[in-house]
Formats: sequence, C-alpha cells, structure tokens
Amino acid sequence: MFSFLTLFSFFPVLLILHCLFIFLFKKWIGPVGTFYSSILTLSFCLLLAINELYFILIYGNYYYIDFGRWFFCLDIIDSHLVFCIDSLALTAAILVLTLTMFALYFGVEYMYREAFINRLLYLLNLFATSVIFLFFCYDYFLIMFAWECIGLFSFLLVNFYSTRVYTIKAALKTFVFSRISDMFMFISFILTIIVFNTTDLSLIFLQTPFLAFHYIFFGNIAIHFLTFFSFCLVTSGGIKAAQFFAHVWLPDAMEAPTPASALIHSSTLVVAGVFLIIRFSVIFEFTLFTNYYLIILGSITLAFGAITAIFQNDIKKLVAYSTISQIGYLVCGCGFCCYEEVLLYLIIHALNKAFLFVLVGYTVHFFNGNTDMRQMGGAYLYSFDISVLLFGVCLNLAGLPYSAGFLGKEFLLFQVLKDDFISLFVRGCWLVSFFFTPIYMLILVFVVSFGPKKGTILTYSNYWYANFYNNFQLIISTLNNKGNLDNLRFYMKHRFQFTSITSRTTIYLLFTFWCFFFFLVKF
Repeated sequence: MFSFLTLFSFFPVLLILHCLFIFLFKKWIGPVGTFYSSILTLSFCLLLAINELYFILIYGNYYYIDFGRWFFCLDIIDSHLVFCIDSLALTAAILVLTLTMFALYFGVEYMYREAFINRLLYLLNLFATSVIFLFFCYDYFLIMFAWECIGLFSFLLVNFYSTRVYTIKAALKTFVFSRISDMFMFISFILTIIVFNTTDLSLIFLQTPFLAFHYIFFGNIAIHFLTFFSFCLVTSGGIKAAQFFAHVWLPDAMEAPTPASALIHSSTLVVAGVFLIIRFSVIFEFTLFTNYYLIILGSITLAFGAITAIFQNDIKKLVAYSTISQIGYLVCGCGFCCYEEVLLYLIIHALNKAFLFVLVGYTVHFFNGNTDMRQMGGAYLYSFDISVLLFGVCLNLAGLPYSAGFLGKEFLLFQVLKDDFISLFVRGCWLVSFFFTPIYMLILVFVVSFGPKKGTILTYSNYWYANFYNNFQLIISTLNNKGNLDNLRFYMKHRFQFTSITSRTTIYLLFTFWCFFFFLVKF
C-alpha cells in the first residue's frame, strides 16, 4: 500500500511525467516553454533531493520504495518496482540534476538558431531522467531497462545532425559499443536468474557471501561464479565509461551539440558506468581477480588518454580524451575499493568538466563554429574573464597544488602506495598521466587564449564591433535618453550577445560550486 504523496515525493516519477508532458505538447509550448518547464521541474526535484539527502545524512538511514510487481514470467522472472533511496543515489542524482539545468540553460541559447532545438531539449530531459532513474533502481530488471534507455537517448543525441555522413558514422559507432555493453549486462542478468533466482539487489547481496566458493561449469571447464559475474558487470560499465579498447566511441560522440556533449561527458553517460561499479561494490569484496582487472584497465586508460590528448588538434576531441583519462582514475580507484574517494573525485571532475565544456562552447561560438585549435588564438584580448576562468579550470583538472583536483587525486593516490607488482605498474601509469595532463591542458589554454591570432579577420572584427562599438553607442544613448530602446534591441540582437551572457552566467554558477568543493575538501 502506498499513497499518492509517497508516489510524488519520489521525484524520478515527476521527471518521467514531465518528459511525457514535453514530448506530447512540444508543438504547442515550443522551445521556450520546454525550457522553462524543464528548469522549474528540475529545480523542484533538486530541492526534494537535497531535503531527502539532509535527513538521510542526519539520521544515518536509507529506505526502500516497492510499488509492487510489474513483470512476471513463468516463475523465472519476478520483477518488482523496487527503488532504494540512499546517500549514494541522492548524491549522484543531485549532481546530474544540477548539471542538467546548467546544460539546458546554456543549450537553449547556444542552439536557439537551430531548426530542431525542441528535439534537443526533450532529448536532454529524457537522457537525464534515464540516468537518474538508474541511480535509484534496486532491481536488476529495472537496471537493464534504464541501461537500454541511456544507450538509446545517447545514440539519438549523437545523431542529432543526422544529415552529416561523419555524424551517422559516429552515431553507429556509439550504438555498436552500447550494444556490446548491453550484451555483457544481459549475460550477468541471465546469471542472476540462474543462480540467485531473483532480480532484487538486496536478495542478491544477501546471497553473495554464501556463493564465495560457487563454480559454474562449461563442459569440463570450471569458472568461479562471482568472478565471471563481476567481470561481466565491470566490462559493461567500463565500455560505458569509455575505458581502453572501448574508448573510441567517446571522441566521435563529439558530433553531438556542445550542450549535449557537456551533459554526456561530465555527469551522465561515463559516470553511469562508474556508478554501476560502486552500486555492486559488495560483490567485488569477494573477487580479487576483478579488482585487479579494474586496476589495470583504469591505469592503462588514464595513461593512454593523457598521451593521446596531446596530439589532438580538435578542441572538443582534446576534452574527450581528457575525460577518458580522468575516468581512468575513478575506475582504478574502484579496483582499490576506495569508493568514498572515488565518489568525491567524481563530483569534482563532473563540475569541472561541465565548467570546461561551457568555456569550450563559448570559444567555439567566438570562432564562428570552428573547432580546430590551429585556427584559433588571441581570445584573451576580447574576453579576458573567459580566458582567466579557462586557465583556472585547466589548472584544476591538471591537479596542480592547492586545487580541488589535486586534493581529490591525493585521496586516490594514497591507495596506490603499496609495494606489490600491480601497485608499481599502476604508479608508473599514474606518473605518466601526472606528467602529460598539465601539458595538454596548458596547450589548450595558451593556443586558444594567449597564442597568436590565427582566426579570420572577420571573427575578431565582428566581436570587437559587438562588444565595444555597441557598448559605446548604448552608453551614449542612455546618457542622452534618446533612442535607448532601439539601441538596446540592436545590441541584444547581435549573434554573440546572448551567448556571452548565458555562458558567463553558467560559468559563474559553476565557479561557485567549484570554490565550495575546493574549501570543503581542503578543510
């Protein structure tokens, strides 16, 4: 028995209803109505999540919501709508809600001149809702359903510009790797049905210690069950997190619009894989092989991503390989079973990566949609505050001293200081990443902002005219009280003005979060 108050206090239900509303009425409310309804719904859900997290942290409890059976098949699958509301799910949900609002706020102006902006807005809503739904699911069948929805909406976002040949290839590559990830997820789902005889995660975790010495046989070959089960889970999450051998889809996913890239890279798709590993962390306590697999996979990924990022000329692909490298830290930390430190660095990285993508989107707009860094330079002369913030966020992601990234990595690095062979190998990979990460971050800053001007003359002249000549006209007309409204309209209609205002507002909000986490981690 449950009341409607219980139903609507569980805010993922509100998000699902909101997605249904904007999908059915998108033709009538338009992109502006979709944007405002999304912001209001996400803000309300964010307040509910913060309130629930506050009481859970104060009283130290967690609770389940069971809406009853929703799928039954021949005594094989008996799936219930079971959700677990704990500090892990709420922390991840608050992060995704916050960054989704910023991505929508940035995207509604960044894409306002596009013909299909409404499609982008409701796809972003559906994508974020699927990820938040995954965070709270406590039934394996529900997790599979949410996992499929995440793969579907990420494919649709990458395929947004579906008339380009390269976009179609990138979307197909993303879809293929998503199917491979789903295959491993389905194998582990079949194993839960055969061995555990249930899809409820609480019952699965209860039975796990009793299966520590359970083996399954393929002919004459015996395989440790928990090792094989956890290997399938880790591989599924690792493909979503763009780990080594499965990383190639992430740079190609940059074909998605910049707001979608900010949401996919910073807080959702790559984080969903890490969240899946943390959610099933009870099983990894009984599987030494899987922990070693996580450690080696994450270490190779972070070294490879840092080295490859140096040779990128496309600014969005450089940030993509930066994301691959940083997620390698999280996967490696999961292998060392330091899940609290992983969650802390996950939050720091997500905020800074969203911060960086807004700055990159602003830079791409500044250079008339060009993403080749060989045709950029001199941006600090026209938007000095953006260049300073770009310099700050790159130093933070590089992990230089007295930054939040430095302190977050320090907790993870403390777990690596051991003397066995695996730890020495991991230490070597981390040193490679520590050496190359500041290099490609400083390349990004100095080539784009402080390097010589390599863009077209029209780019710089247009921006100079928009920012200085129109500002001067507006001030003069305001002082004279003549034609103020007409000049204001002319000033605000220029193609760069809304982008500048929206980008800077989003940047300052994210900068506030960044400062908060810096002082929180430091003290």
